[in-house]
Amino acid sequence: MTPSEKVVHPIPALYDRDSRILILGSFPSVKSREQQFFYAHPQNRFWKVLAGITGSAVPETVEEKKNFLHASHIALWDTIHSCTITGSSDSSIRDVVPNDLTPVLEAADIRAIFCNGGTSYRLYGKYLEPATGRRAVKLPSTSPANAAWRLDRLKEAWKVILLYLQDGPAA
Repeated sequence: MTPSEKVVHPIPALYDRDSRILILGSFPSVKSREQQFFYAHPQNRFWKVLAGITGSAVPETVEEKKNFLHASHIALWDTIHSCTITGSSDSSIRDVVPNDLTPVLEAADIRAIFCNGGTSYRLYGKYLEPATGRRAVKLPSTSPANAAWRLDRLKEAWKVILLYLQDGPAA
C-alpha cells in the first residue's frame, strides 16, 4: 500500500484569453505529477474523448496536448491546490486546499465550467462555487476507475462542451 502524502499541485493552469470553457479535474494522478501534465496515465480516456468529439487526432506529446487545448479554446486545471492523497486515489483525498480560479476567470471568456467526475464536482461545489458564484456541470469521469462508462458513452456525455466552444451561450 502506498502511504498517504501531502502533495502540492505541480502543474500550472493551462488557459489563454481565447479559452471558452474550463474543465476541472480533482488532482493529478501520480503519472501526471511525474510527467508534469494533465491526464498522463495511458488508460485515462480524457484525450481520446476530447479528440473524438472535436474530430481531431488524439494528441500524444505534452506540446501537442497544449496546442490542441489552445486551438480548441479549452482551459484545463484542477479543483485542488494541495491535499493529502494516497497514490492517485480520489477516494483517499483529505486536507483539501482549493485552487484559486480567479486568474483563469479574469483572463479568459469562460462561458461554462465542467468537472471531470464526481470528486471534482463535489469539491468545486464545496470550495469554489461560493467563491466564483458560478455553477459547474458534472461530466462522467474519464478515469479508468470509471469502468462502467465505455468510450462511446463518455463521448456522447461530453458532447455538451461543444455548445460552448462554438459561438454558443455566453456565461
